[in-house]
Amino acid sequence: MKVLGIIPARYGSTRFPGKPLAMIGGKTMIRRTCEQALKSSLDAVVVATDDQRIYDEVLGFGGQTVMTRADHKSGTDRCCEALDLLGGDYDAVVNIQGDEPFINPKEIDQVAELIRRDDTCLATLAKKITDPSKLDNPNVVKVVFDKEGNALYFSRHPIDSYQHIGIYAYKAATLHAIAALPMGRLEQAERLEQLRWLENGLRIRVAVTECGENIAIDTPQDLLNIPQEMLR
Repeated sequence: MKVLGIIPARYGSTRFPGKPLAMIGGKTMIRRTCEQALKSSLDAVVVATDDQRIYDEVLGFGGQTVMTRADHKSGTDRCCEALDLLGGDYDAVVNIQGDEPFINPKEIDQVAELIRRDDTCLATLAKKITDPSKLDNPNVVKVVFDKEGNALYFSRHPIDSYQHIGIYAYKAATLHAIAALPMGRLEQAERLEQLRWLENGLRIRVAVTECGENIAIDTPQDLLNIPQEMLR
C-alpha cells in the first residue's frame, strides 16, 4: 500500500500570518516539519500550499510541493485537492500538521500503520493527559473511544483524560468522500471537523501514542518557548 504524507501549509493564519515561513533555529517551520516527516516510513511527503512564497521555500530546500486553491475551509479539503493534483496511485494519505516542526516520526508511522489495515478507513492518535490543567482548556481537544479503539466523540470540554493528537490518516476513497460532506451540527457546535465524519457514520480508529509532548506553534510567542536543545 502506497501512503502519501501531505502537509497543508497556508499563509493566511489569523493568529500568525506567514507562520510556515517563521524561522526556528535557522530553518523555516515548514522545512523542519518536512524534515521530520521524511524520517518516517511514508512513501512520499508533499507540502500543499496556497502561497507562492511557501511554494518557493519548499522547492528551495529540495522538498516536493503543489499549489492548491486558497478557499479551502480545512486541511482535509486541501489534502484532497493535493492528492488529485499529484496522482501517483496512492492508496492512503496522512495529514501532517504544518505547525508541528518537531513532530516525532514514530507518531507518523503509528497512524500510517493503522491506515494500512484493511478494516480502517480513517485513523488518528491520542495521548493520555497528565497535566490536569489541560482538561479544562478548550484549545486541548479531548477524545473518547471504545474498547476496540474506535472514536466515540471529540470535544473541547473535559469529557475524558485523552488528548486528541491532530494527525489524520485516510484511505484515498474516504478522503474524497469526506471532503464532499456538508458541515454538520456537531461540527458547528464544537468547531471540530472530525465530528462531521462521525455524524455521517464513519469509523475513526484511535491509537494511543507514548511519544513525548509535541510542540505546536500557534502564535509568535510560542517561538520564544521552544527549548534550546531542540534547535540543534
